[in-house]
Amino acid sequence: MDHNNSYSASYAAAGVDITAGYKAVELMKKHVARTRNAGCLDDVGGFGGCFGLPVAGMEEPVMVYGTDGCGTKVKLAILMDKHDTIGIDAVAMCVNDIICVGAKPLFFLDYIACGKNIPEKIAEIVGGVAEGCVQSGAALIGGETAEHPGMMPENEYDLAGFAAGIVDRKKVIDNTRMAEGDVVIALPSTGIHSNGFSLCRKVFDIDNNNPEIYVPREDLGGKSIAEALLVPTKIYVKPVLALLEKVDVKGISHITGGGFYENIPRSIPDGLGAKIDKSAVRVLPIFDVIAKTGNIPERDMFNTYNMGVGMSIIVPADAVDMSLSILKEHDIDAYVIGTVIKSEDKVILE
Repeated sequence: MDHNNSYSASYAAAGVDITAGYKAVELMKKHVARTRNAGCLDDVGGFGGCFGLPVAGMEEPVMVYGTDGCGTKVKLAILMDKHDTIGIDAVAMCVNDIICVGAKPLFFLDYIACGKNIPEKIAEIVGGVAEGCVQSGAALIGGETAEHPGMMPENEYDLAGFAAGIVDRKKVIDNTRMAEGDVVIALPSTGIHSNGFSLCRKVFDIDNNNPEIYVPREDLGGKSIAEALLVPTKIYVKPVLALLEKVDVKGISHITGGGFYENIPRSIPDGLGAKIDKSAVRVLPIFDVIAKTGNIPERDMFNTYNMGVGMSIIVPADAVDMSLSILKEHDIDAYVIGTVIKSEDKVILE
């Protein structure tokens, strides 16, 4: 598209550079192209993204949607001037939610609000979004970049997104078949993912750009606190889809804000509870550093962070070995952390 005639000196004087938006779109097209799949019907740049639904073979297709952002993890990306992975987080927070229902992600749209549109930075952010889409098998079919001078400083931005997936109604995971004796399997996280950053910012004085967060630490394997916190969220879509093909999965929980106490109960019906063995949880070093530095009680840690478990899956006891094997084939070192029991409490950590 030719934008040679599109320029408003008055709008530019007010802080919005239309031509920067066009340049950003051109720079991001190579990233978007990586995500194209069979459902894509048009190219980036139009008013709406078109997608052909793959419903062949489904008796009753059900669309599943998810929308989320990266929270204040964006502030750390801005401080570190590292913008190539935060987009993975935006995609992960959406697609990891819809896979909990058993839905295969189809497409994703992003929304970036910024104080000033710097095309190279926007393209870097979208490059991360594209990588998240590739990891989840979703097409990046569109998005929006909005320049908001006066609402946020020129160097700041926020990022959110929207994902859509599809599943046959008979394959929806709705926990109705869960029973006493089923087993809870943990899928390891890569770090704190995209939740609890407000507490991290307070604990490590991140808003004041505390220099200590950039110092490599032995207890973090040579990483600095900033590097450990910025590790992108693990995307579990492809391993879980492979598991769903062969195992009767009873429930899935994406462990986000609220930790174990808020998220695991969301996949468990009334009358049952997940009894979790805390000693079995492989707590990542970053969580020990957060707890020690901030003097945070263990209960609060498990009620805020994933503690090293990015997703929990509940399967029949006789399917545990097969489940672990399938996940291992997809580079997920999953392990058992608990069982389903009769209980009025949805989650019991002992």
